Amino acid sequence: MSTPLPLSISMHPADNVAIVANDGGLPAGTVMPGGLVLIDKVPQAHKVALVDIPEGGAVRRYNVVIGYALKPIAAGSWVHERLLQMPEARSLEGLPIATVKPPVLEPLEGYTFEGYRNADGTVGTRNILAITTTVQCVAGVLDFAVRRIKSELLPRYPHVDDVVGLEHSYGCGVAIDAVGAEIPQRTLRNISRNPNFGGEVMVVSLGCEKLQPERLLPPGSFPIVDEREPALDVVCLQDEAHVGFMSMIDSIMRQAKQHLRRLDARRRETVPASALVVGVQCGGSDAFSGVTANPAVGFCTDLLVRTGATVMFSEVTEVRDGIDQLTSRAASPEVAEAMIEEMAWYDAYLDKGRVDRSANTTPGNKKGGLSNIVEKAMGSIIKSGTAPITGVLSPGQRLADRDISQGLVYAATPASDFICGTLQLAAGMNLHVFTTGRGTPYGLAQVPVIKVATRSDLARRWHDLMDINAGRIADGEATIEDIGWEMFRLMLEVASGRKKTWAEHWQLHNALVLFNPAPVT
Repeated sequence: MSTPLPLSISMHPADNVAIVANDGGLPAGTVMPGGLVLIDKVPQAHKVALVDIPEGGAVRRYNVVIGYALKPIAAGSWVHERLLQMPEARSLEGLPIATVKPPVLEPLEGYTFEGYRNADGTVGTRNILAITTTVQCVAGVLDFAVRRIKSELLPRYPHVDDVVGLEHSYGCGVAIDAVGAEIPQRTLRNISRNPNFGGEVMVVSLGCEKLQPERLLPPGSFPIVDEREPALDVVCLQDEAHVGFMSMIDSIMRQAKQHLRRLDARRRETVPASALVVGVQCGGSDAFSGVTANPAVGFCTDLLVRTGATVMFSEVTEVRDGIDQLTSRAASPEVAEAMIEEMAWYDAYLDKGRVDRSANTTPGNKKGGLSNIVEKAMGSIIKSGTAPITGVLSPGQRLADRDISQGLVYAATPASDFICGTLQLAAGMNLHVFTTGRGTPYGLAQVPVIKVATRSDLARRWHDLMDINAGRIADGEATIEDIGWEMFRLMLEVASGRKKTWAEHWQLHNALVLFNPAPVT
């Protein structure tokens, strides 16, 4: 059996480091194509110095300074986080504002999927009964009820895909009127209006909580489907009519039947691809994320924008160090200023908690070759493609709140996988793409999640969790464009219900996590 050719990947001709692509890394003494000899054993996805770098010298990847050498680094050495001083964060002053004028992307016409049209003009990729909760106290009761609804009622309504409880840890024991409290409240309100829920609104309340149903969902915040029905369908567990636990369950099931009946009358119909609202995200990232999966997502993002669809990218701390790249791509000065405002808000939030931005990079990120947040940010931003950024959302806002109907949107969210996914749901996402290099079983019950592996080794080991293997790019078996088109076509199949993702197959999903910057009481 022949020894695999040593492979490394450099992102720009000006880079003085490259990452090792071979499974298992490369041992010391390996002679690279071009004659460079490795001084150290270098793990897969980790960096090797291409030239001698003096103490204090800039280490460049993506043609960006990702750190400064703490001591001399000889050519062929393993370059890791312990050898680097992280650069200072880019100032939010004096940024380039809407300076990049990208070429106009040719419209991509004729692509459709089978979706569920809603009264408010949005389109669902799934037909789900979602039951909203006002407070964490009712989570156990609702979980019991949902299990019974799925086993006893759902089989009678074959055109309803699922029943999900929108459970969370908010609603009481919080400073409900404090500055910042509007974020979790509007997040939960807007999740209840997600396109995959068909305009049906059902609420389970305890009764004594601070977040009362009328506060969560005031009149006018949702469409009235049937004027004969009450404006707000609430099951209150403390209602005196409930005698015993099972009477609570019976009430929830009785109300659920009405919503299931209406949802079951809905049918998929052909809609243009412009009705897609795709959230893109990465988690368990490694140094391959910015080489394979995320560039492929970026290419697919451009395809989606060309169809007239909406794509959201997020994760404040994972794009903060590339803010100049984003403000320069803003479609207008107003969009650029909105991005700066969101970054400044989050800078102040972290400063208040005395949290350094370097806290973002996890032990797994570092094991996967990412030395710090600057390097991680460069790989994360690539998911956004090349299109102009046409809008900005604050945490918990809907696209409709900012009158955004299509294009590339920056939805400001924390970098936490689960909070980011929750906030993208609130924004109106109907399909999710999630890339990972280290591996994570992340999933959402509310929307299909397409999982993309950055490395072939991960795709092989997690063959029944990863939907796409972008590692083929590093292996030389496919191009970024090939994987981008594969992803785009898979999106249309998944959105149409013709194909399930692995996360859907296994019913893997994480709990919703509301971003609550307000103090607790």
